[in-house]
Amino acid sequence: MRPDSPLTPIGTIFQTVRAVAWSFFGVRRAVDLERDAERLNPVHVVVGGVIGAALFVIALVVLVRWVVGSGIAA
Repeated sequence: MRPDSPLTPIGTIFQTVRAVAWSFFGVRRAVDLERDAERLNPVHVVVGGVIGAALFVIALVVLVRWVVGSGIAA
């Protein structure tokens, strides 16, 4: 199908989040990668990646503050 075709399948938010999460983990099957390339909007993937990276950094900061504050690191 052509990308501008009205019959082009559009990926859901869940599919985008799943693709971004697997990409962060670093493990993807070639079949899934090709399917995502056909269905997902690249802008949504980039936005999902930026949000995922921000959540990851926030989680690390919270974890470090908790460890340092609890005295485990002393």
